[in-house]
Amino acid sequence: MARRPLPRILSNGSAQLARSRELARTAADSATDVLHPLITIARGLRRLASAGRRRWVDTPKDRRGALFFLVAAAVLVVALAPYGPLLAVTTLMAVAAWRGRDRAPSASDGPDESQVRRLRSLYEALVPYFSAAEDPDPLYRHGGDWEKVFPEYEFDGTGRITYLVIGYPPYFTDGEPESRARIEHLLGAKSGRGREYHFAWDEEGNQLTVHVLAPLPTDIAAQPFVTSPGETVLGFTDPIRVRRTLPLTHGEQRRDVPPVVWRTGIRSTEPHLLALGQPGSGISTLLRSIALQALHHGDVVIVDGGGTGEYACLTGRDGVLAVECGPAGALAVLEWAAHETERRLSAANRAHQAGDPPPEDTRRPLWILLDRPSAFTHPAAAEGREDPQSLLHLPLRHGRPAHVTVVVGDQLDSLEILTAPVRQHTRARVVLGPATTEQLTAVLGAPPHTTPVDQVPAGRGYARLGTGPVHRLQVPATPNPYDEATSDAHRQAVLELLPPRTAAAKDAGRPGPEAVPAGSVLLDALPADPVPLEKEPVQKEPVQKPLPEEALPGGPVPVGAAPEEGPAATAAPKDMAAAAAPKEAAVAESS
Repeated sequence: MARRPLPRILSNGSAQLARSRELARTAADSATDVLHPLITIARGLRRLASAGRRRWVDTPKDRRGALFFLVAAAVLVVALAPYGPLLAVTTLMAVAAWRGRDRAPSASDGPDESQVRRLRSLYEALVPYFSAAEDPDPLYRHGGDWEKVFPEYEFDGTGRITYLVIGYPPYFTDGEPESRARIEHLLGAKSGRGREYHFAWDEEGNQLTVHVLAPLPTDIAAQPFVTSPGETVLGFTDPIRVRRTLPLTHGEQRRDVPPVVWRTGIRSTEPHLLALGQPGSGISTLLRSIALQALHHGDVVIVDGGGTGEYACLTGRDGVLAVECGPAGALAVLEWAAHETERRLSAANRAHQAGDPPPEDTRRPLWILLDRPSAFTHPAAAEGREDPQSLLHLPLRHGRPAHVTVVVGDQLDSLEILTAPVRQHTRARVVLGPATTEQLTAVLGAPPHTTPVDQVPAGRGYARLGTGPVHRLQVPATPNPYDEATSDAHRQAVLELLPPRTAAAKDAGRPGPEAVPAGSVLLDALPADPVPLEKEPVQKEPVQKPLPEEALPGGPVPVGAAPEEGPAATAAPKDMAAAAAPKEAAVAESS
């Protein structure tokens, strides 16, 4: 039997329907183009009406009457003014057209193909860590839905993740540092190396927030910081945990940057600082920055174990009591610092017992800065001398009530050489330069909330004050102004902060550079084991000729007479007696 042909309307219906649909779409587009101004104005009027309604709702009820009277008066003035209604309608249409304009095209609703591939790869990498065989409905499984565990995400222009919120099952041990470290290491490797990621663990909500941190500014030079007495700016950090900002000047620009502020004084819980780092990481820069800030309100004693002259710019400055590089000078200065701490404690104790305030000279801060003190340990042991670090026990343990602050900077691999009092009493810690998570945890006492990177600029590291959080840190650029590699801008910035060179020997109120450096220079000129005076072929006859006035603090005293004990003798270093011994021998020979 022959097959009957289909009706014409059925055979040509699809083509006619497609043509009709195309005509309708063209007519709609034409109407939209023609009516676009009206649509824009209508959209703007709707937005203006919504804004007016929100303003009316937000206005307190006791002020609505005054607001209504003000609007009514404005409408009445416009209605009575010549051409007022026409101008009001024209202005309203213009404002409505502006408010109803199309906004910038929004981003795509979902990630593109490459971003989906990256998220799926990250999801598959997390399956072994966030899944368990006993879970009947696992949140993470191979080939599962990644959109359930990644509710929020952002990418940069190169397609790498910059912000990600990860949900994980409740049975994951997020309270254990080892489990967290494994996840953070994996996310840092899968999201792109060479960047620092901040991890915020929400143990209550079972969510992990990851976002990429912007590089800390490295162009901030040394400058006067707006701080109060007892506050020292160690560097600058992210605004994540620090809410305070400092106004800084960079050229002709001013900006606010969150700082890491270290507080010292009698009420400080971390009165001493330990800074460790790799060679060239910026430890000397940090100590130089601290010294420049400490000179505003106190005195500074510097011991440079490296002997490279990094602190030569501070020699002879007002407030700088000594800058020592040799072992003998370091011993003399630290011995004087120990006696000064003891003197301050005794004077303050007597004042407290008498019901008086402490003397003024005991309240002026004294800063003891040591750069690489471990360099003196092995030579001192080989020569049978006392390790200079052993003299830090008294300033470290009792320095806070005596207003004595100790800052120790050394290399990271010399941590074991530092004595137990140094490691025990320095509760403020700084680590500069590249370091592993294990090294940071050993020094700071807690792992950082960011992933350490291998390549960092000078002065970049981490800081932790007491039991507080671990902060990223960037030390302000405070280079040696006498270094030829220093830029002119940074050299001038440091030179402007240096106090003037003054004759501190004229100051009799406190021990100046003539008390410590002069004595230490004499000790450096002497041999390691000075020969006793009895072994010298000197004349035994009594000499009545007085010594020069500068030889002894008490004035001219005969050779056979003992100097009178007093407060000044307690505050002076013990090496003054050794420095005066060659002078006595010279007087005896001349007589």
